[in-house]
Amino acid sequence: MADALLSEIDHFSQLIGKRRLTSIFFGGGTPSLMSAGTVEAVINRLIKNFTVSDDIEITLEANPTSVEAAKFSDFSKAGINRVSLGIQALNDQDLKALGREHSAAEAIAAIEISQKYFKRSNFDLIYARMGQTTAEWEKELMKAIKMANGHLSLYQLTIEKGTPFYGRWRQGELVIPDEDLSAEMYALTNHICAENNYPAYEISNYARPGEESRHNLCYWTYQDYIGVGAGAHGRITVKGETYATEQNKKPETWLKSVLSRGHATKISDPLSRTMMAEEMIMMGLRLTKGIDTKVFEKRIGLALDTFIQKERAELLKAQGFLSAENSDLFQLTEKGRPLLNQILGQILV
Repeated sequence: MADALLSEIDHFSQLIGKRRLTSIFFGGGTPSLMSAGTVEAVINRLIKNFTVSDDIEITLEANPTSVEAAKFSDFSKAGINRVSLGIQALNDQDLKALGREHSAAEAIAAIEISQKYFKRSNFDLIYARMGQTTAEWEKELMKAIKMANGHLSLYQLTIEKGTPFYGRWRQGELVIPDEDLSAEMYALTNHICAENNYPAYEISNYARPGEESRHNLCYWTYQDYIGVGAGAHGRITVKGETYATEQNKKPETWLKSVLSRGHATKISDPLSRTMMAEEMIMMGLRLTKGIDTKVFEKRIGLALDTFIQKERAELLKAQGFLSAENSDLFQLTEKGRPLLNQILGQILV
């Protein structure tokens, strides 16, 4: 598998040339189960094949189990300089309900260990959980802020079709906060984080100034990125054409394909200008600062207004969901950000 990852890196570097690399992100599934040797080999091959920025951000996603936390020292030596922990809750009852294998004590220990070995770190929490009250979330959030090291990812619980949670929710076994209470929790989250110097910079992400995730900002500002490994997605521009890439999802199929042809790209489709515009709007509106309309026009070649329903956008501004303060920025208000999907359905042409 390590050799296959290196082969795909070689393939993509030959395809797009020796570009400047600003971030590396080991994510999807549980990459911390990899050996530190594999991580180091991947980092070294990327450094060899690309021009690397001096302050490159190299993040590893990890679960807070004791087995994985013990490897943090080795990952740090391998070149990882930022870790993102999937904590999700800070009490054992809710962790069990969420199907997590770690305990709250393990989670807190992993946070402390990660901050010992990595200069930058993040951990995530889920709120609006089953039976959770606003007061309980406020107490948990304050505890999280005291433990945090510059960045927090705070997600509202959503029930997706096709999951065990969905079936239990439909049968009434799971009770989650209603829309009003969830909106109240979202507003409370923004307020508490801002008061503690963790302002929101994206719908679910909060950071001290300068500690924002550079890698995720690449997605949200619609920059190019390479997707390497089973199931990875990418957006790459070659000779002025932007392509959506997707690698084979099943690890065994991916591995077989890489061994036979040097890569496992299942899809490599050129994106139309309209598709690019829609993606840039969908991603950019996640950001608190929204979309710079001049940057949009430079990237897409047409004004942002070309791709939105102007009358509906004006109505949403009047209703306080879209900001009307700066004509150079197309952005949602705090009131509008939790309703992003509904708003996109209304404004996209």
